[in-house]
Amino acid sequence: MAEAETSRVGRRLAAIVAADVAGYSRLMGLDEVGTARALRERRQVTDALVTKHGGRLVKTTGDGVLLEFPSVVDAVECAVAMQAVMAERNQDVAEDRRMLFRIGINLGDILIEGDDILGDGVNVAARLEGIAQPGGICVSSSAYEQVRGKVPVDFTDLGERTLKNIARPIRVYAIGSNANIDRAVPPLSSAPRLSIVVLPFANIGGDPEQEYFVDGVTESLTTDLSRINGALVIARNTAFTFKCKAVDVRKLGYELNVRYVLEGSVQRAGNRLRVNAQLIDADTGSHLWAERFENAVADLFDMQDEIVSRLANTLNSQLIAVEARRAEHSPHPDTTDLCFQGAAWYNRGRTPEHMAQARGFYERALALEPGNVEALVGTALVDVGLATTFYPDDRIERLASAEVSVTEALSAAPNHPVAHFVLGMVQMFTDRVAQGIAECERALALDRNLANAHANIGVGKLLIGRGIETEAHIREALRLSPRDTTLYIWSMYGGLAKLLLGADVEAIDWLRRSLEANRNYPIAHFFLAAALSQVGQLGEARATVRAGLVLNPSFTIRRFRNNSPSNHPEYLVLRARLYEGLRIAGVPEG
Repeated sequence: MAEAETSRVGRRLAAIVAADVAGYSRLMGLDEVGTARALRERRQVTDALVTKHGGRLVKTTGDGVLLEFPSVVDAVECAVAMQAVMAERNQDVAEDRRMLFRIGINLGDILIEGDDILGDGVNVAARLEGIAQPGGICVSSSAYEQVRGKVPVDFTDLGERTLKNIARPIRVYAIGSNANIDRAVPPLSSAPRLSIVVLPFANIGGDPEQEYFVDGVTESLTTDLSRINGALVIARNTAFTFKCKAVDVRKLGYELNVRYVLEGSVQRAGNRLRVNAQLIDADTGSHLWAERFENAVADLFDMQDEIVSRLANTLNSQLIAVEARRAEHSPHPDTTDLCFQGAAWYNRGRTPEHMAQARGFYERALALEPGNVEALVGTALVDVGLATTFYPDDRIERLASAEVSVTEALSAAPNHPVAHFVLGMVQMFTDRVAQGIAECERALALDRNLANAHANIGVGKLLIGRGIETEAHIREALRLSPRDTTLYIWSMYGGLAKLLLGADVEAIDWLRRSLEANRNYPIAHFFLAAALSQVGQLGEARATVRAGLVLNPSFTIRRFRNNSPSNHPEYLVLRARLYEGLRIAGVPEG
């Protein structure tokens, strides 16, 4: 009997508070030292509030804390006070650098293990924190029932929510002015990642002659989205059972077990056609993204292809960004979580900081799963990006490393379109242009919407002295993906082609577009300076060089000349004009 008593697990009922900093990894990427200091300062304040309200700090987990209170009223009052203090501290801070806490509160039975607490009661609090809006508080129904009418705050009923690894749905309430679920950071869901259903687009106006076009857009988009690596797209036969029906997207998401719903409409007015599309988080019902396509009606089938390509390309980057934000809040990220985060950092643009963050996530994924295809392709992309943007001393070594990674990826997944595209880039920038163009064409055969492959065929043409053909390929890429995350790179190469051909005014236009899309792209600054110098705008050219050297202080004419990607005679002749422009603009000789 005594032995049974001593082995009994300790339990008690408690109010559990889980809190963390929204977007902490992003803040650390912006300013590691400053973010760590700001977190320490804020914790001094919040620790005092916890003590004042009778709570106990159970443990810290990086940027998060787990707290225990004997009273739900004390827990809620403390959480409200914490958010009020944080809001005050953030008043004079730039919006993108504000430190915003998310807080989840649950009343539940907990297991006692020394000073630690465990069990579903704790897990629910952690999941509620994960779906709270930055600066907001979410509470479970068990906590709400004990606190309503006792604390002077407003509650918003968010309905029953399915929380990751929690067996039953939990009714959730949000507190105060931040009552809406964060639209920028969707909650974790039990549905598969990148799972989506494309609902039949609505035919506004009901023109029966247009019905085939509307259905064609839906079917083609379903097919093309399924080409996104890792995507799970509900078959069109299932999706079309919802045609012309009013749909509750949250209920639909639950029934089909998908994270996202894409819905849209087609409307024709005279000789113009308008297509609207919206991506919806099936878990919350919130709109994550919307797009409108409008154009004069010409060939409907050509228009259908263009619409589908644009939507598929945009959705690819949008879904990666959304999944990366979900993964950021996963306590135990797996290889897929890490790859999404790596891709999201890569898509932010080619700066040393962004590339280092991307590489870090991909390397963590490879440590968990050596040979992971997406991580191998990702590390190759990072190596190519650094080699072709900053012209480092180890450029050849980085390109060789990229080729090893992408070759390994292709041995495991020979029909991976992005891997073929990356191999094509490596070959182009190591003086194997014809092979590189062939690899990009192979990538397009596997995925007709891979706009990057179109653009890089144009780059390849430039590297063999056929720059007059480059613009057409760049414009095709822009047609397929006008808001692409790499648009600034395409525009830079469009400008470079024009500059080498002596079309300086057109070159300036392309290069300004590149910098409008990404001010942190150093090579575009240098090329723009060269073009400006050729038309006599020396003051602006030299200012542009200074801006480029801030981003890449090691750039010199010698370094650039010694790292020519191609030794094709016609390209080298054209390139001499670029050296002249760089020299006039004031780029260091080196």
